[in-house]
Amino acid sequence: MTTAAAYSIASPDGRFEKTSIERRELGPHDVLIDIKYAGVCHSDIHTARNEWHGTRYPCVPGHEIAGLVAAVGSEVTKHKVGDRVGVGCMVDSCGKCAACLAGEEQYCTGGGVPTYNAPVSESYQPGGHTLGGYSTRVVVVENFVVSIPDGIGLDVAAPLLCAGITLFSPLRHWNAGPGKQVAIVGMGGLGHVGVKIARAMGAEVTVLSHSLGKQEDGRRFGAHHYYATGDTQTFKDLRSRFDLILNTVSAELPMDDYVRLLNLDGTLVILGLPDNPVKVQPFGLVGFRRSVAGSMIGGIAQTQEMLNFCAEHGIGAEIEVIVADQIDRAYERVLSSDVRYRFVIDAATM
Repeated sequence: MTTAAAYSIASPDGRFEKTSIERRELGPHDVLIDIKYAGVCHSDIHTARNEWHGTRYPCVPGHEIAGLVAAVGSEVTKHKVGDRVGVGCMVDSCGKCAACLAGEEQYCTGGGVPTYNAPVSESYQPGGHTLGGYSTRVVVVENFVVSIPDGIGLDVAAPLLCAGITLFSPLRHWNAGPGKQVAIVGMGGLGHVGVKIARAMGAEVTVLSHSLGKQEDGRRFGAHHYYATGDTQTFKDLRSRFDLILNTVSAELPMDDYVRLLNLDGTLVILGLPDNPVKVQPFGLVGFRRSVAGSMIGGIAQTQEMLNFCAEHGIGAEIEVIVADQIDRAYERVLSSDVRYRFVIDAATM
């Protein structure tokens, strides 16, 4: 077994504490990674606090992992010691279902394994459930380890393993590019990366944010237009404007107002997860053949494509690096929207 320092939480109302965890022995297809940086995702907070129910404690969150290969199994061919690598929201899948065979492992129907809080065998992860990136080392099967190109820093690359692919995947799927009008709802940890990627793809990009407080940043990240949704005139001025709207916020929104911003055959894609059901009046959909859809991250091949694209275009997350004993405070600041735009833990401080 490999021992790693980690920060774990023992209950929904607990606080993070330093601990020691065991990682499994290196199998023939496994990669041992020395973690350098781990991003803090809002999903980490939901899980740590059992807001989505079913959290297994002790919980070590973290699915935005960037580091260096420390050792490889005897049959590993994709990575070597010293390589710059990353791990996102998945560490395994069945490899046999239709989704896996299509390179869409995130939709695995035969037993996908999230990076943390997933039940697994003791041989897979001592303790019986996966433990994530708030730690100094992790063992992951090589097919779920991606390469981080030299053109991007490990610290700003870490959040791309979730936030970046969450935006890149729908932008690719719905063909964002030249001649397309794309709107990003929300300019937070997800949205700010979406603005950068959509602009680099060649789309005309609009930010729809509650206020104009981040307008200067939005323009700097590549937005052509920036509107405040707190102003009712916005929904009149932008009616039938967009081919694609990506909603990154988890708050409940007046969805019918946003649907009416779609052009003919336009699609509104839900990425944020509000607590209550999303309600849409059918009349707003049928008139212009509009659609409401959902999307979550991307497959491993597409995640690699995303990293290569970001390196080529100089795209990284806007981050604030924290030390490990600041995790609880970082959670509080995320909930109060006091971060621009993503926290990243320096694993050396563990």
